[in-house]
Amino acid sequence: MFFRLLLESFLRQRRRKLLAGVAILLGTTAVTAMLALATTIGDRIHKELAVYGANIVIYPKADLLDVKVGGVDVKPASGGAYLKESDLAKLNGIFWANNITGVSPELPVQLAVTHRYGDPVAAVNGVGYWFDHDFSGLKTGAPALHPWWKLQGSWPTSDFGRDDIDVAVGANVANRLQLKMGDSFLLQGMHGASTSSTAKVVGLVTTGDATDDEILLPLRDAQAYSGMRDAVRRVEVSARTKPEDAFARVDPDSLPPKQREIWYCRPYANSIAYQIREAIPGAQAEQVRRVEQSEGNVLSRISGLMWLISAAALLAAGFAVSAAMATAILERRGEIGLMRSLGASKGAIAFLFYAESGLLAVFAGTLGYLLGSGLAAWLGARIFAGDGGSAQAVLIPVLLPVVVALALVVAIAGSTPSIRAALRMEPSAILRADA
Repeated sequence: MFFRLLLESFLRQRRRKLLAGVAILLGTTAVTAMLALATTIGDRIHKELAVYGANIVIYPKADLLDVKVGGVDVKPASGGAYLKESDLAKLNGIFWANNITGVSPELPVQLAVTHRYGDPVAAVNGVGYWFDHDFSGLKTGAPALHPWWKLQGSWPTSDFGRDDIDVAVGANVANRLQLKMGDSFLLQGMHGASTSSTAKVVGLVTTGDATDDEILLPLRDAQAYSGMRDAVRRVEVSARTKPEDAFARVDPDSLPPKQREIWYCRPYANSIAYQIREAIPGAQAEQVRRVEQSEGNVLSRISGLMWLISAAALLAAGFAVSAAMATAILERRGEIGLMRSLGASKGAIAFLFYAESGLLAVFAGTLGYLLGSGLAAWLGARIFAGDGGSAQAVLIPVLLPVVVALALVVAIAGSTPSIRAALRMEPSAILRADA
């Protein structure tokens, strides 16, 4: 009998059930889309804000030391300290290694530029970089961490079997020395080594900063010119991080062990930098606050907007369900009065109406999950057009029970006021009114 009454309810009140179902469907579609986007928006925002550069920088700890004689700072301007390129492999052993999305070591070197058949014409600053380096399966280097650099031609490649080297020339250097694509010249290290070789211009770079006044060459060649094998002066790291909060700024060494472990296991830029300092001997790692705070501010504002949209959608769905159920129960007053007069308890009648709402919520919630996943894929492709362009499926199975549970909460909460009002009515009054 119970299931027959349940079926008859859906057959006789198709319009009311459809209105309530559409309300739940729209609410769960919006919530699913927001939740699905929220699970991937961190990575996408990280890629969008990559134009600001790396969010962690590593340099020799010795640079922090003051070297003074008689009150005069005698520490060299360059700091005179270097890190080891081979130590960078230790980044793969830190707790948050999988959050590292880019690594770019650099080594400045003084170079003498000589035409093939002429006298030295200029002393030029050179910088050695990784350009398309395989870092434990991650293709990374300077271009990946400096996406605003504009290149004409190609990036230099390092080939152990060649006598000459490839270089990319900054725009100002190219204008000053009248260099163009395909030109060759002699390069020689001015300090630490007398290595000289033929360099070929394979790219012209425009950056809008000091790099325009430099020659860019593979890190291995810069090390040869400087006479310092395995040396790097500075390393930029790009990592996916959690927005900074008050807990992120706490000194971990001042925390009790349990709190320190919590801090250590959260992907703050500070905690990743702390782990880098532990892993690489003689290294000082710090977050670049300008980049990190910009990313955190954007993420917190977008997350707040998503929660607001989700709450508004669920609230609107709840009101719509409440209105539809109120009308449906009003139309069924006679049925409620008859069941009460035949001995049906208030609990049994309430369970019947809640079962109707629950079935409606499960069906509409499941459909809303599917439509919301499609909406999330479409929105992701439109908002982050530079992140692949086309829509990609965003089916996240773990969201299905969450969305269905929210649909049940909305349906039950929207139905409860009408059900309670109907059960407070006396059966005799209902039947007399309908007579």
